[in-house]
Amino acid sequence: MARRSRHRLLLLLLRYLVVALGYHKAYGFSAPKDQQVVTAVEYQEAILACKTPKKTVSSRLEWKKLGRSVSFVYYQQTLQGDFKNRAEMIDFNIRIKNVTRSDAGKYRCEVSAPSEQGQNLEEDTVTLEVLVAPAVPSCEVPSSALSGTVVELRCQDKEGNPAPEYTWFKDGIRLLENPRLGSQSTNSSYTMNTKTGTLQFNTVSKLDTGEYSCEARNSVGYRRCPGKRMQVDDLNISGIIAAVVVVALVISVCGLGVCYAQRKGYFSKETSFQKSNSSSKATTMSENVQWLTPVIPALWKATVGGSRGQEF
Repeated sequence: MARRSRHRLLLLLLRYLVVALGYHKAYGFSAPKDQQVVTAVEYQEAILACKTPKKTVSSRLEWKKLGRSVSFVYYQQTLQGDFKNRAEMIDFNIRIKNVTRSDAGKYRCEVSAPSEQGQNLEEDTVTLEVLVAPAVPSCEVPSSALSGTVVELRCQDKEGNPAPEYTWFKDGIRLLENPRLGSQSTNSSYTMNTKTGTLQFNTVSKLDTGEYSCEARNSVGYRRCPGKRMQVDDLNISGIIAAVVVVALVISVCGLGVCYAQRKGYFSKETSFQKSNSSSKATTMSENVQWLTPVIPALWKATVGGSRGQEF
């Protein structure tokens, strides 16, 4: 009897385990798989594969693009958005015919199918990386410079993926990253940074005069900016001295002219003329006051008298 009761208990435990496992399978998600990474060149095709069991008639498939906001790519057996015109479904997989840089990101496929225990759901995640060739880089080259000064040339591209490396050319000849390995006739005081695209001359000289261009290159392609000429001239000390002398002569001539005018009394004459004008104006005003003094009482009497006669 004891053995039979033990067997019954074991059978009950096994049944509970089977039910519990079936419940987990029906409503739980599958264990996370290794995320796929698909790399594609821009304007070429890419296939996003969904690693799930074989498709059945009752299977339901959804593709979503993950990000700040989740958007549907494949829903209710139809491709959504701009994928309608440039993608197609191959079983559970999406074949994108014309990949753009805006397609880069994480995608998730979700497959649900009915089972004996309920609805079974499985999912898989795919990361799409889009490689982009560099555009024509923007190059900053000064048109002129003085020998002995520090000059920096800049080159930059904002579209390439992966980030491009930069190379500078002078008169169509590539400049070495380490200038000491080149010819002794060229300037060996520059520093080139292939990551940031800067070319810096610590002490530029007349030998650095020439046409400079920059090339941006990555694993997809390369582009080069148009050449720009940089003219390096020596500092003209004699010209600077001559300019200083001319300025000093002009200032001295102006000072002598002012002194001569003061000696001749041009400034004093002008002052006396202003004084005479002011005194003449004062004399005219006093004469007008003297003329009006006897006239005002007469006018007052006439006005008052006339008004009294009218009253009587």
